[in-house]
Amino acid sequence: MKKTSNLPERLMRMLFTVCGILAVIFVVLITGFLVASGIPAIKEIGAGEFLLGRTWASTAAEPSYGILPFILTSVYGTFGAVLIGVPIGILCSIFIAKMAPKRLAATVRSAVDLLSGIPSVVFGLAGMILIVPAVRETFNLPDGANLLSAIIVLAVMILPSVISVSETAIRAVPKEYEEASLALGATKTETVFKVTVPAAKSGITASVVLGIGRSVGEAMAVMMVSGNVANMPGIFKSVRFLTTAVASEMSYSSGLQREALFSIALVLFVFIMLINLCLNLVKKERK
Repeated sequence: MKKTSNLPERLMRMLFTVCGILAVIFVVLITGFLVASGIPAIKEIGAGEFLLGRTWASTAAEPSYGILPFILTSVYGTFGAVLIGVPIGILCSIFIAKMAPKRLAATVRSAVDLLSGIPSVVFGLAGMILIVPAVRETFNLPDGANLLSAIIVLAVMILPSVISVSETAIRAVPKEYEEASLALGATKTETVFKVTVPAAKSGITASVVLGIGRSVGEAMAVMMVSGNVANMPGIFKSVRFLTTAVASEMSYSSGLQREALFSIALVLFVFIMLINLCLNLVKKERK
């Protein structure tokens, strides 16, 4: 009877083990595929010319495969999105967790959940219709599809990650901390910003890292609002991100051009791995 009763538990343990092993296998296979596909082009082009070259002309008579504009555009776009989206997201999470009445907090939380479920192509379409014309008219530009428009769209797209994780971290702070602060004469606002938020900094940092990961990996939305031109980045210039470089040319690429696109994917994969490493370090510090 004892062996029979333990059978379901053993089966579930085996199932979980198999799922965990499959996840590791998938990561290893993807890593191996990207390395095997991306390294040959880097060797042929040259790592210095590939990573630091300023010209991308993959279809020219004498092709050039420099991806520095893509790297800098991704870095600047991510930094700008974090600079705009993170403060808004953290303040919104504080409002939901500590300031808003329950009904209003539930409404805002539902809106955030809905925002997280919107496909990226819808963000891109909204950016084309609303943000691109607004940027063009506000700054009197010939074209509003530029880095600024992409930053604004990315800032909106990272809000759900920042808000949800930050709110969870803020709610996890023991109430005794706040009660002690209030008992010492601090106001509610002072308690939130000087006690609760510092106590939840590990979780808030994790939300920022997740937002960065979402920003770096986005392709469709930024392709629709950034102009998708391989220029060195400028706030009012049409630009191309690492993700959009792969997405826009892969369908008709061949030969060295195709291999170079796999190399871009490898560089992007390394960026994502570094972000995940930072997230794991943050989690360890939180423990």
